[in-house]
Amino acid sequence: MARVKRGAVARKRRRQVLKNTKGARSANSKLFRSAQQHNMKALRYAYVDRRNRKREARKQWIVRCNSATRLYGIGYSQFINLLAKSKVRLNRKVLAQLALTNPEDFKNILQLVIESA
Repeated sequence: MARVKRGAVARKRRRQVLKNTKGARSANSKLFRSAQQHNMKALRYAYVDRRNRKREARKQWIVRCNSATRLYGIGYSQFINLLAKSKVRLNRKVLAQLALTNPEDFKNILQLVIESA
């Protein structure tokens, strides 16, 4: 079998890893072996945090809806329950945006939900 010289391929792979770890400190951005480990760990964190970002966003929406509903004397869980009973199909993201940007529209939705239940 013929010998395969892989200098160009290996160099390209190493250059890519070093490019990915450009902002890292000390040897993690200079030396290939430690840069490769740093890169793998960074990719793992990125994978996990893409899911955590969604979790954090939902938490933020719930906090905003809760603070908006408490202004009108009703808790968040009661509000969500009333929404489900009155078959209003608005998700938490939209409700949080309404509470933040259009408080009067949010108040109208809240009154509609309370009246229908």
